[in-house]
Amino acid sequence: MTDTTQLPSPAHAGQADPFPVRGMDAVVFAVGNAKQAAHYYSTAFGMRCTAYAGPETGSREAASYVLESGGARFVFTSVVKAATERGRFLAEHVAEHGDGVVDLAVEVPDVRAAYAYAVEHGATGLDEPYEVKDEHGTVMLAAIATYGQTRHTLVDRSGYDGPYLPGYAAREPITAPPARRFFQAIDHCVGNVELGRMDEWVSFYNRVMGFTNMKEFVGDDIATEYSALMSKVVADGTRKVKFPLNEPAVAKKKSQIDEYLEFYGGPGVQHIALATNDIVASVRAMRAAGVEFLDTPDSYYDTLGEWVGETRVPLEELRELKILADRDEDGYLLQIFTKPVQDRPTVFFEMIERHGSMGFGKGNFKALFEAIEREQERRGNL
Repeated sequence: MTDTTQLPSPAHAGQADPFPVRGMDAVVFAVGNAKQAAHYYSTAFGMRCTAYAGPETGSREAASYVLESGGARFVFTSVVKAATERGRFLAEHVAEHGDGVVDLAVEVPDVRAAYAYAVEHGATGLDEPYEVKDEHGTVMLAAIATYGQTRHTLVDRSGYDGPYLPGYAAREPITAPPARRFFQAIDHCVGNVELGRMDEWVSFYNRVMGFTNMKEFVGDDIATEYSALMSKVVADGTRKVKFPLNEPAVAKKKSQIDEYLEFYGGPGVQHIALATNDIVASVRAMRAAGVEFLDTPDSYYDTLGEWVGETRVPLEELRELKILADRDEDGYLLQIFTKPVQDRPTVFFEMIERHGSMGFGKGNFKALFEAIEREQERRGNL
């Protein structure tokens, strides 16, 4: 069993960061109906629609809606009429995987340098560096491949003051934004990969993007009576971008990772964790808007106070809302997970409120995965 806060780092440790990043730029989804997806995330997640590209703006092939909440940005794209390779890719992606993440875009200070470093160290280049311009300025873009059909677009928008990218028009919110946003940033994005491939992709991020190993959970760390998985977390040097990577482990029954890989049709982004300053208010508002969260048995809370100690939220309110809590040497965190947000049991979300802790809720793994197993059993997939 291993749970270390700082694991061996790549050979460049102690040197200047070879792949500096500014943070997550956007999570881009390919969906069957971008207009309906944008409405759902506006109402249920309290996000504000800020930009649009589609036939009305000259994009004849696809419609895209940009939604924001604080520093978190989601882009939902669907095909209007597939006529080029991009349109065919989006249509085939939705047909094969259902609604899912196609791009974890990362903002970098120098796209050309980042792309050159990545390709030099073994990345597959998808788009060489190029500029897009309009009256608001210039954005530099490039893209590399990662697990499955997921990509990382490298973005430098320091010379741009438009709503998103050239080709996008600012637009009014779809619904009235909430008085207080439900979350303000993307905390981490989790990828699921095939059995035996996790270490390969950890090495990819170490080598290609200069990320270091932040955490790992193996052996009994993430295991129940029936299923198990292994997870390692890679992050940039500033910890602004964190990518946990999961693979299934051999167990009595099918794990949640096995279920995801089966229904998604291969590796991909499993869930996105959203940082909130008030998890109680967010969960109450999201539940009222129809978001379904995983349930946690009352027995979890009977001993919670003994090992977590005092938190900002009283124990009884955590019990009422089914919010999980965990504490480590740096502080504590509060977290809760949604059920899958589409018909396939694939992509879901996490709400997380951190108070010092930079962990991922190790103390909650057993309760969390038992909750997921109950949902798997209801679907007949355990």
